[in-house]
Formats: sequence, C-alpha cells, structure tokens
Amino acid sequence: MASNEATKKMDLTRGTPRGPSTPTPPRQTPPARPAPKRTGPIEFLNQVRDEGRKVTWPTRKETTVTTIMVFIMVVLASLFFTVVDQALRYLVGLVLGV
Repeated sequence: MASNEATKKMDLTRGTPRGPSTPTPPRQTPPARPAPKRTGPIEFLNQVRDEGRKVTWPTRKETTVTTIMVFIMVVLASLFFTVVDQALRYLVGLVLGV
C-alpha cells in the first residue's frame, strides 16, 4: 500500500515500522485429498438413470408453447436487426456520399 509524505512523516515520529520488516508467516499447505473412487460403466449408467428420474420433464403442451415463443422471438429479432442494418446502411451512404 502506497502512502503519502504526510503519512511517512507521521510514521517516523511514531516510530512505526513500515515495509517488509515483519516477515509474513509461511502458507500452510492444504491437506491432500484422497483420490476419488472410480466407478465402472455399469454403475455410471445406473447413476445417470437415477438422475434422469429426478428431472421434472415438461409436458407436451409446455414444450409446444416454448417452441412457438422461440420462433416468434427469432422472427422479431431478425426484423429488428434488418431494420437497424438498413438504417445504418442508409446513414453511412449519406455520410460517405455513395
């Protein structure tokens, strides 16, 4: 941390040591973690199946509504960017005189 001249003068009058005069304690190394237990392919597939059962799957109606909303947003975004692109093309044409 940098200090200004006034702080340095105050430290000299107080006799406060600054800088690396006090050594920092060495870092402790974290304890070694045991190696994770390896699972075989059959156990892995069983775990995948169990996790799949926990998922709340959407209904057909929810999937249809979400898909329609995505298509609507794609159309709106494409229209927006088309209008902005044409406006910028027109403005650049005016500025450059092309």
